[in-house]
Amino acid sequence: MKSQVLIIGIGNPDRGDDAVGVIVAQRLRQRLPANVPILQTTGDPGFLMETWKTFETVILIDAVRSGAAPGTIHRFDANESPLPANFFRCSTHALGIPEAIELARALGDIPPKLIVYGIEAKDFVTGTGLSASVEQAADQVVKLIFSVVGCATAIQG
Repeated sequence: MKSQVLIIGIGNPDRGDDAVGVIVAQRLRQRLPANVPILQTTGDPGFLMETWKTFETVILIDAVRSGAAPGTIHRFDANESPLPANFFRCSTHALGIPEAIELARALGDIPPKLIVYGIEAKDFVTGTGLSASVEQAADQVVKLIFSVVGCATAIQG
């Protein structure tokens, strides 16, 4: 039997806006009940695929670079269609999030519900914090996820 929900914040906390997924995860950890698993990772595809196997719903948060204005929030339902690979090209891994999802889909290991929030980054400068527009977007994504997951955990609790 699969567990309910897993939240994974992806990023490098030392590379400017690349930290946004990790920061959203940290903020959600402060607001959601302790029984909601929230992980932080650099986005290793093998780790992601192994970790999400036992969950019904998985929510990923990561920085993206598509050419949209910094702070733009993109929401993808990975069960409906593949993610645009060119959005996630800031990964330091040979395989990124879209490739991990497609490999999991091919292997039949994709979670029944997989939602990805991509926050448009401005810069990835080492040693800097989030840019102002990405900081605001991080707060919005926290509210979006909390409104769904917080209500669901209150109903189940």
